[in-house]
Amino acid sequence: MQIIDKIYIDGAFVTPHGEAFFDLYNPATEAVIGRVRLADEADANAAVAAAKRAFPAFSRTTKAARIDMLMRLHEAVAASEDALLEAIVEEYGAPVSRGRWMARHASSVLSDAAKVLDGYAFTRRAGTAEVSMEPLGVAGLITPWNSDAGFICGKLAAALAAGCTAVIKPSEMSAIQTRIVTEALHSAGLPPGVFNIVTGRGDTVGARIAAHPDVAKLSFTGSTAVGKTILRTAAETLKRVTLELGGKSPVVVLDDANFEEAVPLALQAGFMNSGQACIAGTRILVPQARLAEFEAAVVAEVAKIQAGDPRDARTSVGPMVSAKQWERVQRYIRIGTDDGARLIAGGAGRPEGVGSGWFVRPTVFSGVTNDMTIAREEIFGPVLSIIAYRDTEHAIEIANDTSYGLQAYVLSADVERARRVATRIEAGRVLVNTLAHEPAAPFGGFKQSGIGREYGTFGLEAFLEPKSVLGVL
Repeated sequence: MQIIDKIYIDGAFVTPHGEAFFDLYNPATEAVIGRVRLADEADANAAVAAAKRAFPAFSRTTKAARIDMLMRLHEAVAASEDALLEAIVEEYGAPVSRGRWMARHASSVLSDAAKVLDGYAFTRRAGTAEVSMEPLGVAGLITPWNSDAGFICGKLAAALAAGCTAVIKPSEMSAIQTRIVTEALHSAGLPPGVFNIVTGRGDTVGARIAAHPDVAKLSFTGSTAVGKTILRTAAETLKRVTLELGGKSPVVVLDDANFEEAVPLALQAGFMNSGQACIAGTRILVPQARLAEFEAAVVAEVAKIQAGDPRDARTSVGPMVSAKQWERVQRYIRIGTDDGARLIAGGAGRPEGVGSGWFVRPTVFSGVTNDMTIAREEIFGPVLSIIAYRDTEHAIEIANDTSYGLQAYVLSADVERARRVATRIEAGRVLVNTLAHEPAAPFGGFKQSGIGREYGTFGLEAFLEPKSVLGVL
């Protein structure tokens, strides 16, 4: 059993002021595998103070110096890839097929940020003024459990590229992954206080960071409900805020789609990260005229999907992260049945042959209408809804009839037709016949999926403020 009793403040591993402990579980076995000592408000204050002290000098570093720092961080995290993969599988339950990508993503976001920084002009001309992009100050970065290392490194990379110092509050449920990442980042030898990592609860450490007057910028990834609380808190000090929140992404299958390709892609979009993904394509929109054909193809394809032991290379759907999350998903499956949706794959309970662990059967409902609870609310598990549409206009109407707008997918044999449909969908990203990630492109949501963007130039500028100087040109 691992005992994690240190946090990272001012360039050193220190014992938290907080005295509470939190149990860490292996979600595939339900066994306790560790305990983490949680930071408290006093630790958050100390971390912010360290970041504030480090900011004046760090904000004046050259672009070349920060690129060098980012690349050192990249190399350090990349060197920890195998240890990080092991923690991702054991602590989070990600299948090894997904976990390797997650471990590599944690280091790649750092080198991606260095590339963006290398091509970025911090000073430009606007009429008779000189405009410089200035780092905001101390950044509070609050990250979730469904891709712990990737979110820590991605948010930190953008903050450092901009010249901001940072206080990171990761999820307490991911403390083993956080320890590995923190040790790797520490080994890169950045100046003390430039980044600080304090693992604690959202309602204590997260709340203090959100309210702290010396924090100039907040970047949060998590639920829409918590994001709204953070936004209200940040308003008191007019912090700049980036929120990447929930989603209920549509997968629009056009009537010319080749189902041999479209069905596997649609299911991968929905079941990615074991369904615990804000970008998961959980509403599959299918032409009414081809509904029966699509359903038959889905039933056959779901039968090939293995849910179970995350260490088995054949597994693509692992366990839910916690008992609470498992119960949440089970409740939504019951709601779908009670509301009259037709279960065509999966259902309540664990997969066949699985006696323990927080595993969910990959589940697909059809006969779903867009006003049903399972079509409106984010489930965050491997539960998908098939919704029939009359024509393309109706499909676009359904796709946009949601309070979310994070990501969408369009599947078609005609790329130009798909592109035209994509331009009319209200989402921050629309993927046409692909699940590929583009790190140079902005990522974030419309409507209640969030505020602001991450990645690329847009993600960098989220940590910058323009300042105009007149009379010098």
